[in-house]
Amino acid sequence: MKKYSFILAGMIIIISFFAFIAQHKPALHTIGDSTVRNSNKETWGWGTPIASLFDTTKIHVENNAMAGRSTRTFLSEGRWDKVLETLKPGDFVTMQFGHNDGSAPDTTKAGRRGVLRGTGEETKVLTWPDGKVETVHTYGWYIRKFVRETKAKGAIPIVLSMIPRNVFKDGKVARANNDFGKWAAEVAKEENAYFVDLNKITADKYDALGPDKVKLYFPGDHTHTNLEGAKVNAASVVEGIKELKDCKLKKYLL
Repeated sequence: MKKYSFILAGMIIIISFFAFIAQHKPALHTIGDSTVRNSNKETWGWGTPIASLFDTTKIHVENNAMAGRSTRTFLSEGRWDKVLETLKPGDFVTMQFGHNDGSAPDTTKAGRRGVLRGTGEETKVLTWPDGKVETVHTYGWYIRKFVRETKAKGAIPIVLSMIPRNVFKDGKVARANNDFGKWAAEVAKEENAYFVDLNKITADKYDALGPDKVKLYFPGDHTHTNLEGAKVNAASVVEGIKELKDCKLKKYLL
């Protein structure tokens, strides 16, 4: 009987140990739009295949992005608050927005996702038909909020520029280095956060491949990739992470 008690106690200790490890395993949260997470059967966001590039026995990868969201609506719908509630010291958050942020902000269907351009403190106050008042900020303001609140929880923010669209001119893909990519980089630098120029890394690949090959990644439009294209973008994210100085996320890569 005593022998079985020792065995049972040993099993309890082992189970408790692995439960402790699982509970304290860091998490990588991705936030963004449909280019990060997409449930369509033909199109994929890079936030899904990127999990296969990490050692998930040591880190939990959770894709919190949502299709159709901008920085503004990701916040206003409470999606960021849900992520923030789960963050713990040592976690990581990658943030990639821009594809849905470009319209002039208003309460119409076309402008309900739009933000003010730039990284400043300018605001625009909107009154919705139901009387609700909303203060809209700049793209940089929202990214800055995500970065600061991530840091306040002891987690590590990584800002990403948005993936390029399948738009070529004179044999070169259009880049975001004069608007959303530029603003993302500026905020990351100002806030002493990590920055991955995903737009440039993938755009360089697209330029090398050429428009005929790149269009095979885009089954329906110029923004959303198929799984093969999502894997290209996921690999680009990892390439950028590997170049980050002193970024602890690197040690969880396969």
